[in-house]
Amino acid sequence: MLPTVAVPCPYCGERVELMIDADAGLQNYIEDCPVCCRPMEIAIAFGAGGELLASAARDSDA
Repeated sequence: MLPTVAVPCPYCGERVELMIDADAGLQNYIEDCPVCCRPMEIAIAFGAGGELLASAARDSDA
């Protein structure tokens, strides 16, 4: 099972659960918010201790 992380949607503020493929390393992709359907830029990184870090920002093209 893939790990999940919750991030707030940058448009509507609802918490969105994302399933992350940690084996894929650093990631940047677009995913629509399941609540308001607006495109979020998702960034996945890993901290110094290996912890999963995720953020959601407004899509620059929106």
